[in-house]
Amino acid sequence: MGILTWIIVGIIAGFLARLVIKGEGPGGIIGDLIIGIIGALIGGWVFNLFGHPGVTGLNIGSIIVAFVGGVILLLILRLVTGKRTA
Repeated sequence: MGILTWIIVGIIAGFLARLVIKGEGPGGIIGDLIIGIIGALIGGWVFNLFGHPGVTGLNIGSIIVAFVGGVILLLILRLVTGKRTA
């Protein structure tokens, strides 16, 4: 998967994950990108554990995988930092 695809999927997934998990976090489009890309890696790993493909390109399935991973990442960050959701 190309770097541009990772960036697009990352921004979309990070933005959606931050809509679901309210509260203070990395801000702006760069924060969403980082959350989404790391979330794509986490989501791909989790989905592979259950026998499903991870991020495969610029498609809805990949965005869902990255979104799930982004939500997991934000929840872990909230647990580690102790910040509560608003």
